[in-house]
Amino acid sequence: PPRAARAESRHRYGRAEGLEQDRSAAAVHPPPAVLAEVIRQVNGGRGADVIALQEIENKYILERLRNEHLADLGYRESILIEGTDVAFLSRLPLAGTPKLHPLKIRTHPDRASDIRGVLEARFVLPDSSTMTGYSVHFPAPFHPTEMRVAAYRHLQSLRATLPDDEVVFAAGDFNTTSTEDAREKLLDTYVRSDWQVAHDYCQGCPGTYYYAPDDNWSFLDTITVSSGSTDNWQLQPNSVAIPRGIPAQNTTEVTTEASPARYDSATRQGASDHWPLIVTLSTAAP
Repeated sequence: PPRAARAESRHRYGRAEGLEQDRSAAAVHPPPAVLAEVIRQVNGGRGADVIALQEIENKYILERLRNEHLADLGYRESILIEGTDVAFLSRLPLAGTPKLHPLKIRTHPDRASDIRGVLEARFVLPDSSTMTGYSVHFPAPFHPTEMRVAAYRHLQSLRATLPDDEVVFAAGDFNTTSTEDAREKLLDTYVRSDWQVAHDYCQGCPGTYYYAPDDNWSFLDTITVSSGSTDNWQLQPNSVAIPRGIPAQNTTEVTTEASPARYDSATRQGASDHWPLIVTLSTAAP
């Protein structure tokens, strides 16, 4: 098997872990200590090398999480551009300046408050190659499908600006329910031709969100990977998982089996109404 090392290793070939953790801190969100516990449950207690986050109120909140609760894990200054709720935490150094790509949907100006841009950051991998990441938060399911179609097309257009051999991932809340995807074939149409979809490989995973209106599970949250050339960094199918081993993440109040436990500020219980998703990218030694 290929020699493996964590992303901060000096080895030329290694692996990078990516965790999409939805729902972050604000008055109605869990305390940073709870989020830190969720993050630390992967990668031997070290957390993922790159974390894409959504619903971040401001950079101060994210820096508090990093400095007060994750200080020993080596995360660099958080990446957030005011004007959106998407962000990154990463141990990997940046290559260039992060960019916010606004999403403009002119057909529904009255719904502009629920339209977020795509945050782009380029990271330096352990072998000195680069990886471009997009943290996304698509329009919510109660909005018309055409708004999510516009978001998928926006992501497609951003990928098209990058070199074909660039390693690229998009992570976040795509807000596409299983019912809508079965009906509209959104992932087949706009993603699977150019990207691998992480949850396609998630064995025994019900979904990241229980969507009550349809009484079923959905992968509202996912990670998609466009790995470029075959000798580049690749998604490892057996690495895809839903980290949900923290008691605060789980409840049986919504379904008879465990489902994500929304944070309740009154009882101070719960972590998030979405579960996170994790994948590993690795490259083989020559």
